[in-house]
Amino acid sequence: MFNKRNLPIVLMVLGCGIFVAFRSFGYKGDPPTKYEKILRDVGVMLEDVHYSPKSIDDKFSKEVFNKYLSEVDNEKDILLKTDIDALKKYETKIDDEILGKTTIQFEPAVVAILKQRISETESIYKDILSHPFDFSKDETVSEDYSKMDFPKNDAERKESWRKRLKYLALERYADLLDQEHSSIATAGHVPKSNGDLEKEAREKVMKIMDRFYERIKYRFSDDERFNEFVETVVESMDPHTAYFPPVEKRYFDEQMSGHFFGIGATLKEEDGNIKIGELLTGMPAWKSGQINSGDIIMKVGQGNQEPVDLTGFETEDAIKLIRGEKGTEVRLTIKKADGTVKVVSLIRDEIVQDETFARSVIINGEKGKIGYIFLPEFYADFENPKAHRCSIDVAKEILKLKEEKVDGIVIDLRYNGGGSLYDVVQMVGLFIDQGPVVQVRDRDGKPHVYTDQDKNLLYDGPLAVMVNEYSASASEIFAAAIQDYKRGVIIGSTSTYGKGTVQRNIELDKSLGFSNDNGDLGTIKLTLQKFYRINGGSTQLRGVSSDVVLPDALEYAKVREKDNPDALPWDEIQKANYTTWKYAYDLNPIIKASEQRLKNDSAFTIINRDASWLNAQNDKSHSLNIDKYREEQKKWKLAVKQIESLSKLPNELKVETLPQDAGKFDNDKDKAERYARWMKGLQRDIWLDEAVKVVDDMVSSKSLVYNK
Repeated sequence: MFNKRNLPIVLMVLGCGIFVAFRSFGYKGDPPTKYEKILRDVGVMLEDVHYSPKSIDDKFSKEVFNKYLSEVDNEKDILLKTDIDALKKYETKIDDEILGKTTIQFEPAVVAILKQRISETESIYKDILSHPFDFSKDETVSEDYSKMDFPKNDAERKESWRKRLKYLALERYADLLDQEHSSIATAGHVPKSNGDLEKEAREKVMKIMDRFYERIKYRFSDDERFNEFVETVVESMDPHTAYFPPVEKRYFDEQMSGHFFGIGATLKEEDGNIKIGELLTGMPAWKSGQINSGDIIMKVGQGNQEPVDLTGFETEDAIKLIRGEKGTEVRLTIKKADGTVKVVSLIRDEIVQDETFARSVIINGEKGKIGYIFLPEFYADFENPKAHRCSIDVAKEILKLKEEKVDGIVIDLRYNGGGSLYDVVQMVGLFIDQGPVVQVRDRDGKPHVYTDQDKNLLYDGPLAVMVNEYSASASEIFAAAIQDYKRGVIIGSTSTYGKGTVQRNIELDKSLGFSNDNGDLGTIKLTLQKFYRINGGSTQLRGVSSDVVLPDALEYAKVREKDNPDALPWDEIQKANYTTWKYAYDLNPIIKASEQRLKNDSAFTIINRDASWLNAQNDKSHSLNIDKYREEQKKWKLAVKQIESLSKLPNELKVETLPQDAGKFDNDKDKAERYARWMKGLQRDIWLDEAVKVVDDMVSSKSLVYNK
């Protein structure tokens, strides 16, 4: 997001960085180890550069203490309560380590205990899995580890292991029973007894655990443990401040610039799981409509082959399994935020990004011709002035829609995670005469107002902006500006994501111009600014509330910024000087009309009910009784199936390609097929259907309010 206006910020960062370097040299001699050098420089960056740093004191030390122990043993089945008590002597000393007042002691002490306990628990799981499980007993197990404490003794820890291993085996046993039932009529099938299937289920779990322990014993190095500790420290400031160790940063850069065949999703390791990070628009994972950021990848299968369980796998290993030859099938078994599990079949494709650009179509509504603009991200290439920019591309789409004399426009920012601040300002300017768009405040507290200074107006008709829980950052700035100017109506989930902060990457050594005998120290992604609406309120934490609220499957899932306890707080500053849209709509009758439609629409009612029910199941214990487990799974699958079915319109929307885009993909069969699938998705989209109806109401509305 670099532009000339950001130059003072860049200079400030560099200035603070140099100050960091000199402060680091304030030791009586250089720090004795590379680890202490990294931790000290990170600490100074947090103190001197972070937008709103917490005091690095005993309180912060306790927070890091508890967080790190939960990170290294998040299921609380390796360490004992006595271990935690023994480590308490470091509880208020971590701040001294970060500030360079003492050598690093806490993290090595944790690792030493972990190694001992890992050896013990390896014997525990091997012993438990060597004996049959009785799935007829009425037992339960909980996966809500946040409400658990570390086991008091060996017996309590072993019982915890027994129940969790039994649940893992039960999942696989139920699958094997289903497979056995479906294979009975298959020629040449050799029947298996329930006992054989139970043993096979335990053997599968044994393989998973062996692989996991092989990793943590032999492949999880001291460097990785330390990097995890530093990451815990920086994330304790806020969720978007992060530490990238050298290897991970280089790997990330390689992936960003490489060409390969895959599903078009970044992966991340979190809480011992491989999770979906970001989806590349237009690629297989995104096009499936069944995968979201934060989904856990449980298994990866190559076509019809038996899938590989990813428990204990590293991210790089998972990526190798997911990548393959173009056109081949990969099957992902994923666990959603609501706890449901599903298998998604994807066909590998070349990972390209040209489908991330803005595009538009015409939707024939009941009362008018509605233009639809899809914008997956606020993209811009500041290194190449000839490259695509979202504000310029959106302007081109608006001109094409105006040529077709559309009566209204819908801009779809669902799942748009943000991007270029400069382009947000330019894009808002397409819909207003001129005026402030967003306020940005630095650490010094003085806000800077980013203003659209172009008096030219490209489009002045009815406007709607679609958002959801994953609309973040720049998307929220755009939606907030449109809402504050009363320029249009915001349609979607109760609120957007709530990310009102901006980060920049700062290398700990090379970017500061200092040599380092220990090699690259890594990069810190640091929160430097905060966004504010022109009405003075921050988009942080609260996001943007929709004018027209549409129930969706993610409403009750804890995926927003507000669900992270380390998120920076909401606040407000002085309102900017602006005048609302002179042709502003009275949205009250439009909102009421939508509410009435929703009350009469059983699809939205059931989606809301099922989404709420699915979320509630996350707080419940799981049965270890096969019959009750099957009944639970039956209810989950029914709820998920209902949501998937009701999310598709029974009567398709009338979606048309613009005449200017006709034949655009005649020379590219793959792109033509992807475009056709995208169009098909729009035709069946119940949320888009309601957005079109809202704009229809605006088109026919007599409720214009002229602001003199």
